[in-house]
Amino acid sequence: MPLPNNFKLKSGNYIPSLGLGTWRLRGIECINAVKCALESGYRHIDTADHYENHRDIARAIQESKIKREEIFITSKVWRSDLHKETVLDKANKFLQELNTNYIDLLLIHWPNKEIPIEETLGAFQQLKEEGKIKNIGVSNFTIHHMKNALKTAVIIDVNQVEFHPFLYQKELKEFCDKNKIVITAYAPLARGLALQNETIKEVAKKNLATESQVVLSWILSKGVVAIPKSTSSKYIKENYEALKMELENEDIEKIDQISKTQPTRLVNTTFSEFALK
Repeated sequence: MPLPNNFKLKSGNYIPSLGLGTWRLRGIECINAVKCALESGYRHIDTADHYENHRDIARAIQESKIKREEIFITSKVWRSDLHKETVLDKANKFLQELNTNYIDLLLIHWPNKEIPIEETLGAFQQLKEEGKIKNIGVSNFTIHHMKNALKTAVIIDVNQVEFHPFLYQKELKEFCDKNKIVITAYAPLARGLALQNETIKEVAKKNLATESQVVLSWILSKGVVAIPKSTSSKYIKENYEALKMELENEDIEKIDQISKTQPTRLVNTTFSEFALK
């Protein structure tokens, strides 16, 4: 049985389970990657203000001739821009740059303990009520951050975090499941590291699939959205084929074990708050 193309959000809307990540993609490279993804069947494009590629994505969508309402766009507000008026101003800028009347999902890119979460999410809620965004989410939030966010009573639909075979965030996943929050996995292929793993290679050989397809299928099987990044048309198309796979339980369990022996977090900035309890 193929994997689902969409996951239902707490808001009642749906998010495509496989999207294209666009971190560090700009200019013609970004435009071509997004167009290739859309032509290959992707309907979810992930971006952020900090990526500085909103206008490139808008151009790619326009040139693709695919209707805007068929495409799910995720963007993010940077951690220093989380005061209410700044959030509202940024959202209007995003809409202009993306050449759209609404954003499907807006995320807090990184938590910032210096700015009250109530203020930020209050601004997000206002944008939702105004129809400028459809769904509200966060990124890089730990269980500690999630608990504080949930106290605001604003509906949180998504938590986008680093999630791959070397960082299987099981406890966070269980917490989000309990609160009906969908996880999106960024760096799902561990920036290529997962493709070199012997267990992944063995499972790929057994399933007559590529290593990236195996990793993405593992992520999707857990009800987690994956947003792999690629500029290669070959790999963009190959990655999308992961939706047609279904790993056996024994294969999934083998991959589950990888993070127990080789735990690896690739993204840990000077301002990350992962250690907060």
